[in-house]
Amino acid sequence: MVTQDENQFENLKASLADLGPFRRGTVLRRFVRCGNPRCCCRAESPQLHGPYFEWTRKVKGKTVSVRLSKEQAQLLDQWIANARRLDSIVADMQLVSDRITEPLFLAAKKPKKGS
Repeated sequence: MVTQDENQFENLKASLADLGPFRRGTVLRRFVRCGNPRCCCRAESPQLHGPYFEWTRKVKGKTVSVRLSKEQAQLLDQWIANARRLDSIVADMQLVSDRITEPLFLAAKKPKKGS
């Protein structure tokens, strides 16, 4: 007999097939002030320069940032969303898998003392 949890696990596995490419990190949209003291970005009601797009991520334990074009930022936004979806699906699979396997684990024979 297939349980509801087993059906849910199979559905989660199938949803992985629909997942597109993914990348890790964060895309930031920044507005900045320049160094020119007479620029409008230094006014009382500043008009900052930008937006500038930046991708920040960890590479070998170090934070790396890269300036992006608008088109690159749009691509990365989608890929990062895919990575978050992947993480969510895997977390859900873990919970369901724990529910499926716990009774089997508890029902398995325990080792005898002294063996």
